[in-house]
Amino acid sequence: MSIETLQDFFLWCTVINSGLFAFWAAMFSFAPDLVYRTQRRWFPLSQEHFTVVMYSFLGLFKIFVLVFNLVPLIALFIISG
Repeated sequence: MSIETLQDFFLWCTVINSGLFAFWAAMFSFAPDLVYRTQRRWFPLSQEHFTVVMYSFLGLFKIFVLVFNLVPLIALFIISG
């Protein structure tokens, strides 16, 4: 597999995962009650606990995107150039 193919792969992974993160963060920021009401059916948590869980997952997802998508992409650009 060529470095250019890997660069394209990690670039699209970063774009897609960043888009998912932005959508998730926007939904949670602008419509937190809607998100809570839809999830309350499956997860019986109080609103305070749900907020903590959502912020924790957002932080964890952001770290995963950075470590597993963006950092390898940057490393590939460094070694190819």
